[in-house]
Amino acid sequence: MMIKNIKYLAVLALGLVACEPEFDNPIEESATITSGEADFSNYVALGNSLTAGFADGALYITGQENSFPNILSKQLALVGGGEFTQPLMADNAGGFSNDPVTFPTRFVLAFDAEGNPGPARYTGAAPSTDFTVNLGSSFNNMGVPGAKSYHLAAPGYGNAAGVAVGLANPYFARFASSPDATVIADAIAQNPTFFSLWIGNNDILGYATSGGVGEDHNVTNNLDPTTYGGDDITNNNVFASVYNDLIGALTANGAKGVVLNLPDVTSLPFFTTVPNNALVLDEATAASLTGFFQAVVGIVTAQVAGTGAPLAQAQALASQYAFTFNAGPNRFLIKTEVTTTNPLGVRQMTEEELLLLTIDQAALAQGYGSVVLTPEVLQVLGILQAGGTPTAEQGALVIAAISGIEDADALDAQELMAISTARDSFNATIAGLAAANELAFYDVASDLAQAANGGIPFDGGVITSQFVTGGGFSLDGVHPTPRAHALVTNGIISAIQDTYGANIPTVNPGEFGTVTLSNEVN
Repeated sequence: MMIKNIKYLAVLALGLVACEPEFDNPIEESATITSGEADFSNYVALGNSLTAGFADGALYITGQENSFPNILSKQLALVGGGEFTQPLMADNAGGFSNDPVTFPTRFVLAFDAEGNPGPARYTGAAPSTDFTVNLGSSFNNMGVPGAKSYHLAAPGYGNAAGVAVGLANPYFARFASSPDATVIADAIAQNPTFFSLWIGNNDILGYATSGGVGEDHNVTNNLDPTTYGGDDITNNNVFASVYNDLIGALTANGAKGVVLNLPDVTSLPFFTTVPNNALVLDEATAASLTGFFQAVVGIVTAQVAGTGAPLAQAQALASQYAFTFNAGPNRFLIKTEVTTTNPLGVRQMTEEELLLLTIDQAALAQGYGSVVLTPEVLQVLGILQAGGTPTAEQGALVIAAISGIEDADALDAQELMAISTARDSFNATIAGLAAANELAFYDVASDLAQAANGGIPFDGGVITSQFVTGGGFSLDGVHPTPRAHALVTNGIISAIQDTYGANIPTVNPGEFGTVTLSNEVN
């Protein structure tokens, strides 16, 4: 099934091909290269999907091969780096053969019956990777898609028997040293001389992509991550404690490394592609919708006054529903908590609030986010326009026609604040521990913010966060493309050079691809 956002994909496949830049000025490598104070002979990468090479909604071979750790390992090989191994999937389809519903194939760019482009699940082959088949070895790339910070130290996280009940991770099950192993212990067992650690995104991301339906444990003050749900925000103190332990374990034997902070997840295409003012109306429809809510004001006034409240109080309470609409773009309505001060539990979205990429756009076209008019509702409106008084049941029909956007389809101001507060705290922890342990620190958050605000220039082009066409993010709207992984690699190299006095050649992002334009992926 296509993601329902095709109206906002300003892209044609031919246009994408035509816009691929030519690179006449390849990056020149320095004649003098050195590892500086670092020993790259055994590089181990820890993290989640961003480290694993997850892209387009799945993990698959070419995504893994274009992950930043694998790209980086090839550059480190020029200054003494050793072999870099990865737990490769069995195919380029993605997904798992023994649970293709929960873990489906990757997205590719497809076209619907009207010729509109959008992400659709790959249908060229079924998944062939079985997560119950353990590869029998630890690997240099220890990135585990879906992992939160505390999962890296959780015993049993790689027990295949626990996957079906949500107690384990199928990606780690493929290469865990034992059913009770932890990711961090398996990494340390390899005795790394150098490491990268990029973890913490998922401690926020699940909450964001669920529309904030999970718990914010900075509010609940729950310090037991074993009780957290997948859509919850990790408590700041829990994150700080876990991250401190991870750094302590990784550096215990003198290994050097680089850590990455966390980007603003709400700047990702998953949250910025569908605008919240996409209720585009002509003049007549805008006037009609404004009139509808004038009728709502009258109905609510009568309902509240009917409870014994003074008329002036009832009118003041109802006046909040006098939404006005104009020809052109208008902001959608969003559901909110039903309270005595907002008895309908609805309001208009504010400028900073966001809609999710997965929102049902067909429903938006039919009134979701504004009003769903039925013949019965139109009949009641006719009574009101004629000066009549509808019955209580008829008034309820009008109120029921208001179709505010559900919490799961949007991020409101309070949810955005929860995300920002947690990220700021997590990033302060990461930067502080990097400094305390004299580790290289890459502020990837600043680079990705630049991608969302004008773009990141490179030799031959610019990478932006525009969905599909920007070149920075894959078709799931969250994970980087190979080109963005190349940019991350260069950022890491710069941090390593600044901290350890190394001189390592960078890569040319233009030599790495973006999104897949066809169903031919193998």
